[in-house]
Amino acid sequence: MKPVKLLAGAAILFAAIQIVPYGRNHQNPPVTGEPKWDSPRTQELFNRACKDCHSNNTIWPWYSSVAPASWLTQLDVSLGRKGFNVSEWGRPEENEGEKAAKEVREGKMPMFIYLPAHPSAKLNAAEKGELVAGLVATFGEKKSAAKGVDKNKD
Repeated sequence: MKPVKLLAGAAILFAAIQIVPYGRNHQNPPVTGEPKWDSPRTQELFNRACKDCHSNNTIWPWYSSVAPASWLTQLDVSLGRKGFNVSEWGRPEENEGEKAAKEVREGKMPMFIYLPAHPSAKLNAAEKGELVAGLVATFGEKKSAAKGVDKNKD
């Protein structure tokens, strides 16, 4: 009988957490600016691996409406947009774009938790290299700027 009570308790808890509204507002804010991409390929790779969390063009999957997955999804998108959002490019508080290249290069992005539900976001080594090079070409890189080379200037 104990497993049945445990299962019933889990079902009640799962139903109860659905009442919490956080993570269900799936309205994307308007696009107010976008960077000048160095190439269509960079933009394509970015859209494939990064846009759901780092733009206002998020595609919200079905599980983003079911707690507790909705909470994690909303948190990841909110933090991603706050730190680096290509749909609000030029806002005063925007972090430098070279961080994106660094995080892809180091394997921190896309996040491992995102990949099982989004297999198309998994980049092979060549694609990762292309994306890093494209992000550096689009946004610049601090190492280059420190050497007096500003890749953002024409």
